[in-house]
Amino acid sequence: MKKIALLLVCVLSLSLIFAGCSKEGNVEESKNELVKLRIGASPNPHADILTKVVKPQLEKKGIDLEIIEFTDYVSPNLALADKEIDANFFQHKPYLDTFAKERNLDLVSVGKVHIEPLGLYSKKIKSIDELKDGSIVSIPNDPTNGGRALILLDAKNIIKLKPNAGLEATEKDIEKNPKNLQFKPIEAAQLPRTLDDVDASVINTNFALEGNLDPKKDAIIIEGEESPYANIIAVRSEDKDSEKIQKLMKALQSEEVKKFIEENYKGAIIPVF
Repeated sequence: MKKIALLLVCVLSLSLIFAGCSKEGNVEESKNELVKLRIGASPNPHADILTKVVKPQLEKKGIDLEIIEFTDYVSPNLALADKEIDANFFQHKPYLDTFAKERNLDLVSVGKVHIEPLGLYSKKIKSIDELKDGSIVSIPNDPTNGGRALILLDAKNIIKLKPNAGLEATEKDIEKNPKNLQFKPIEAAQLPRTLDDVDASVINTNFALEGNLDPKKDAIIIEGEESPYANIIAVRSEDKDSEKIQKLMKALQSEEVKKFIEENYKGAIIPVF
């Protein structure tokens, strides 16, 4: 009987030990499990920055960054509002504010990352002096970037806007148009493809890069560092103080990201942190 009792004690002890090990293993596994963070981004430079610099940083912080690429300016905000993604990285604050107001979406910015200067490109002319009377110029068709394009042309004395035109200026706000330019609003992502059909086009840098255009070499005119249109990270208002969003911003505004932007884009994109 004593031998049986001793055997039972040993078996029970081993069971408790293995149970303890199993529990400890589960705890350790739970600790090592990465928290998922889904972010929508334009392919270049946004997704490029996220993939090559930010994702490795966040993995060390316990976050698995899943990057979903979008090629338009509407879907990323709708996906964010519908909780299909946790954040997006493709737009500037004036665009976000306008979009959110028009669609009644509770989306906010949690910080700036870089400026993508808007530029005027052409396959037919080399300088603005070569623009002929009645030349056709394609511009982004969304109100914010369309207005931004006209503001750029105004700043370079190609047209003259009314003093109260504001950030969402339209053709109706043009006070003087010496060359009688004709403006052709086109979806921003499609602008590089219009270069064969128009005399010039005002293109966002991310789409210019995707169209194999070099903003520093190919742009006839381009926005300066003073541009207020810094690209931001947008989130739902309820998530702006969450830990994973804070970690995302810390990684995006790191010296590693600044160095990557400066070395890879050489002034075509400018960090603003």
